[in-house]
Amino acid sequence: MYCHEVRVRYGDCDMQQVVFNAHYLAYSDDAVMCWFTSRLTARMHEFDCMLKSVNIVWHRPLRLGDIATLDCVVTRWGNSSFDVLIRGHVAGEPSFDTTIVYVSTTPGAPKPTPVPEWVRLALRVDEELTPA
Repeated sequence: MYCHEVRVRYGDCDMQQVVFNAHYLAYSDDAVMCWFTSRLTARMHEFDCMLKSVNIVWHRPLRLGDIATLDCVVTRWGNSSFDVLIRGHVAGEPSFDTTIVYVSTTPGAPKPTPVPEWVRLALRVDEELTPA
């Protein structure tokens, strides 16, 4: 599985020092982009995808100063779409789960296309995390 860390900043929080809801998606999106960049490296310009849907389940809020670990894994492969699960936790305590459905597209144009086999192989390396 791919792991990404996020330190909760002051500007990410409300007056109760709890992270604003929208930032959980921003954290998840950043984790996935870092994962893709690390695995697809030199061929990243040959692949593109767009978010189709997202679902977030909260278990406990992230708070100012927390260091959250986000574990990313593909949980479903379709022809032109795939699901990515991002599990956020602090010191092993679950905080949130984000499931994003992506659609593979032609680079630079929003035309659906099958997920390239080299992308599936590059991301399969991390298929260790099982969905809850």
